[in-house]
Amino acid sequence: MLAIERRREILSRLGNDGKVIVAELANEFNVTEETIRRDLERLDKEGLASKTYGGAVAVQNNAHDLPYKIRFGVNVDKKQKIADTVASLISDGEKIMVDGSSTAIYIIKKIKTKKNMTVITNSVEILLELADKPDFTVLSTGGMLKEGALALTGTSAEKMISSYHVDTAICSCKGVDTELGVTESNEMDTLIKQAMFSSAERKILAVDNEKLDKKSFVKVCQLKDIDVLVTDSEPSEKWKEHCKTLGVENIF
Repeated sequence: MLAIERRREILSRLGNDGKVIVAELANEFNVTEETIRRDLERLDKEGLASKTYGGAVAVQNNAHDLPYKIRFGVNVDKKQKIADTVASLISDGEKIMVDGSSTAIYIIKKIKTKKNMTVITNSVEILLELADKPDFTVLSTGGMLKEGALALTGTSAEKMISSYHVDTAICSCKGVDTELGVTESNEMDTLIKQAMFSSAERKILAVDNEKLDKKSFVKVCQLKDIDVLVTDSEPSEKWKEHCKTLGVENIF
């Protein structure tokens, strides 16, 4: 594993667990503890982690909202698995909305093989990805470019989304909890996701299993408001039963 890949995995662990331990990481990645310490020092200097004795903890402002380029390269296998599943649920000719999450670009790369699609998105990366699809109608939400992300947010983006009605909205999130529901790390992203879900007949939430039983700062909606929960692998019996009780289809 390359050093940059290892640091991305460490950041992912910090985002999920809030802390990491040098000895555990060294054993898991099969490298020396000194190598891990250098990784943590690098992340500390970049303001992405706070190095402590024996490990590191997540920086409050960044723990759940890492820069897009870093999030894009984390858990790639899981995102590709999710993308395959979501793409199988989309038919030619559908009108869809897709958020600016790092998972979304993997989904769009798979959906790109469909025909005569209409895509509304606040993701700059997705706009570029679909620039060579003449049979696609691609609409940008407009809005303010969010710092550290390739996503457009703000009142104008929300108004644009709310003025359309689509077949399917596809969004990710930072956490899903049985009681709190679907949560995000900031209000700007939350309002975009809420607008997309409100404008769609079918609502698909695409998350890897690590985000189950996680809570973030701002509530997007209750899980019962979602039609389909797509995960990268089979969730626990607790989660399968919870989805069944709520009438949410869980596909993995």
